[in-house]
Amino acid sequence: MLVKIPELLTKEEVAYCHEVLLKAQWADGSITAGHQSTKAKNNLQLPENSPECQELGDIIMAALARSNLFMSAALPAKIFPPLFNCYQGGQSFGVHVDNAIRQVPGTPVKIRTDVSMT
Repeated sequence: MLVKIPELLTKEEVAYCHEVLLKAQWADGSITAGHQSTKAKNNLQLPENSPECQELGDIIMAALARSNLFMSAALPAKIFPPLFNCYQGGQSFGVHVDNAIRQVPGTPVKIRTDVSMT
């Protein structure tokens, strides 16, 4: 099921996130790739423990929490913190299988990730 959630973020939130992402220090995206997808993942990613990733993740999580459409469509028991990826100069994430179970950074908590968004 595909669900479009218009204006999930406010215009101000989008502008702020864009500004932060432009200034951020990106790392090799393969660090979060699973064993099977590590060869297919060729991109950049904000390190999960970076202040930028945590701050922007909080903004996204707050937006999801206030979205009745998201809550009713996804019915989430838990929400995995978002990952931020960047593709430049021919980079791509080739054919792969998404990791169905992810460990929340810095915790022993593992979450099944059935819903993804872009």
